[in-house]
Amino acid sequence: MRGGGRDRETLIRQGIEAGSRDMMSEDRIWSRHSSDKADISRVLMRVVRRLHRTLPAGLEMRALSLGSGSEPQLQILKAAFGGGLYLLDVDEVPLETVRKDLRNRCIEEGVYTLRGDYCALLASAGSSRGFLRSSLHGERVHLVTMHHSLYYAETSSWKELFRNVLDEILPGHGSVHAVLMSPDCSLEDSTARLYARFAGGFLGARNDQDLAAFSRDIRREPWMRGASVGVETRQVRFSAEDFRQLMSVVWMILLYPSPNRFDQGQMREIAEYVYDVIWSGGRSLVQLQDHLVINR
Repeated sequence: MRGGGRDRETLIRQGIEAGSRDMMSEDRIWSRHSSDKADISRVLMRVVRRLHRTLPAGLEMRALSLGSGSEPQLQILKAAFGGGLYLLDVDEVPLETVRKDLRNRCIEEGVYTLRGDYCALLASAGSSRGFLRSSLHGERVHLVTMHHSLYYAETSSWKELFRNVLDEILPGHGSVHAVLMSPDCSLEDSTARLYARFAGGFLGARNDQDLAAFSRDIRREPWMRGASVGVETRQVRFSAEDFRQLMSVVWMILLYPSPNRFDQGQMREIAEYVYDVIWSGGRSLVQLQDHLVINR
């Protein structure tokens, strides 16, 4: 058991105030105290090994990360894709963080940070070809990653996005690796259940971003001929060092303040629930996440 009655009000107030953190700080806490990045790296390494087996020996592979952020998998990608690593993000702040990290480690050669909105750049075949010419030096890449970046794309746009990636950005042989929180609410302490309970209960929000369902749907598409599709759901855990860190991650999961803006009464109810049910019981926050891998 953690906490006590004397501290409860203070911690709940601090938990509510944690909603003022910026998304990058919240994500940094999630990355540091969860098994998420190790989980992504395990599947990513399987994809890289397959590419090494199927592509010509000695080929310098190239990779593109969409919505890369500060890219926790940076060193894996840098080591595996010596032909060029392209990191695309709409926000300059995480890109500058990446540049500083690259300079500090003396590994900036062959890594290109690109600022732009992948939803717009890959919205059509024409814009995708323009992006290939202007930003990827006219050379297709062998791997495209979407690690927790599909949250920023409308589900209705996914088919066109993946079609353009496969047709315009990847060569004849290549892979796509996408990772996203599963909407499965079966686990009591899961991020999906928190979202359904509060974003759904208070605001009527619904998580329609389902990679597993999407993988079943696209198998029938003509543009998927010659490609194999695999999806697996894996479990990661988050354990916070203090209640404010836990609540920072909760606000990130609930997409507060954008697009889900809760009022003060709702924020208090959320913080009280997390304190009483998860924090005081010494329980971890669980996330089921889907890994979609397309090989061609």
